[in-house]
Amino acid sequence: MFDPIYGDASLTAAKAALDGLSLRRDLISQNLANTDTPGYRSQQVRFEDALNRAMNSTGRLALSTTHAGHQLSSNSLAQLYQVELRPGGTLRADGNNVDIDTEMTQMVETSLRYQTFSQAVSKKLALLKNIASTR
Repeated sequence: MFDPIYGDASLTAAKAALDGLSLRRDLISQNLANTDTPGYRSQQVRFEDALNRAMNSTGRLALSTTHAGHQLSSNSLAQLYQVELRPGGTLRADGNNVDIDTEMTQMVETSLRYQTFSQAVSKKLALLKNIASTR
């Protein structure tokens, strides 16, 4: 049976975007924590392309699990959203390529996007609550 509230495509897409942004924030934090670690290479996650492809092909996200009761873990999200080494950057003598300015810029952008999606979801849920309370 289709649940019009929890099965809503926009809420599903927003949840997937929030999960991707959360994973991106974690990777940026990891990059910053390893600024002085010799040989560490900064990582990034690109989830927008995968999210757009999934939403455009069916209008719904098709996330696979091995059992109906399973939920996606952050490791599953990392596979879905393709965690990869960040291209470019200057490789230092110790083999590290973390650029603090780039990481901090990405952190601010990611935080703003997360806040925007969170507010959109909150407003949609408030609208649904208002509709339900007036009936």
